[in-house]
Amino acid sequence: MKCRRCGTPLEKPGDYCLVCDTANCDTVVAACDRDHATLTFLDGEEKVGRTDVATVPEDGGEAGVVELRNFAGRVADEIRRKRPEDVFVAGDHDVISAVRADLRYEVFRVPSENPVESVLDRRGERSLDVVDAPAGEKIGGRHSTVIGNRDGQRAIRTVAGHPNVKKVIPGPIDAGGSGSRTGVRAKVTRADDNGNLRLLVRDGSSVQENRVVTTAMDRDTGERVRTDLNDALDEADLRE
Repeated sequence: MKCRRCGTPLEKPGDYCLVCDTANCDTVVAACDRDHATLTFLDGEEKVGRTDVATVPEDGGEAGVVELRNFAGRVADEIRRKRPEDVFVAGDHDVISAVRADLRYEVFRVPSENPVESVLDRRGERSLDVVDAPAGEKIGGRHSTVIGNRDGQRAIRTVAGHPNVKKVIPGPIDAGGSGSRTGVRAKVTRADDNGNLRLLVRDGSSVQENRVVTTAMDRDTGERVRTDLNDALDEADLRE
């Protein structure tokens, strides 16, 4: 493949051209299994290339940690060399978490079944507005108390830190439950017709329902945000 602007041959399809500073790919879709990742490179709705990265998983211990980190690093390197506008991932949670940790890009999860088609289906949808504000500035309301102490605050801030979240409004605490879980657990529930969500934070028998106002415009786009938020809680080891 040659650069679409200056015609310089590219080492791999979709690579960013260092000769004329031109991107030849605007989106990367990474389908990740524990031992293999397939990266598809899109320019608009056109598939301009594909790369496969493989590994031999190690069983636990330090060797397993190093092997996973190296595998994720190779996947991340393939993404960085494209300098895309958007990155989408699907598949194995451990691999995705390791890849995310190695990238500065915002990474969005899509369904594991037909991930490339899922991304292409989104092309016709209006992009969601981004709220460029620190997480702390998005938290407020009549109720200032958050259950779960530090972990409860971490769950709230994890959700508030998402770029498509406008505001998180802590709700009243219901301490009359009979939960037997130990530690703080959280999950984001289904979107309403306006695309807004609810964050449930549990600490033992106590439950707090927090309103999450998003930039989504309807239920379908709200569900996209919900998936991203629950993935973020999962990575923070807070998911119920």
